[in-house]
Amino acid sequence: MLLVIMGVSASGKTTIGQKLAQRLEWIFADADDYHSPENRARIHEGIALTDADRAPWLAQLHELLDNWIENGINGILACSALKREYRAVLADDISPAELKFVFLDAPQWLVEERAEARQHALAPAALVASQFDTLEPPTDALSIRMVDDNGVPKSVEAVVNEIVVGLGIKTADAWHDEH
Repeated sequence: MLLVIMGVSASGKTTIGQKLAQRLEWIFADADDYHSPENRARIHEGIALTDADRAPWLAQLHELLDNWIENGINGILACSALKREYRAVLADDISPAELKFVFLDAPQWLVEERAEARQHALAPAALVASQFDTLEPPTDALSIRMVDDNGVPKSVEAVVNEIVVGLGIKTADAWHDEH
């Protein structure tokens, strides 16, 4: 099985993806690591990427997912995948049974707070508004609210648990509990 943990910059994709991969003992990749030097420079300067800038990057990420499937690897990719068309490129010719999207639905105030507090070369705080402008929330993904009903940010462990339960993934811990 493959998961794409998606959402705007600073929503928690990498942190959640790494913790989930650790828990499930799956491979993890961060889509940011696959950007071209030109894209990296644009992002670092606070310039939002165009669809044309993203096209070769998305094709490379699709290749990565295909490679994981061909090699029987369970994997998690942290990737913004903000538009339906980006998700379609990632999922092209991959069965929905093999690839699931998980949307980290974070309110803008939380994302702005996180973006300001961290030093991330590929996610400057200046790009937060453009991320929300670009976002086309998925209708076919597991959607995880990143704050509780009182507006309090959820812990990483709580979000990871929601994903495992929401997708019905059997973890090593669950298998041991059953046997």
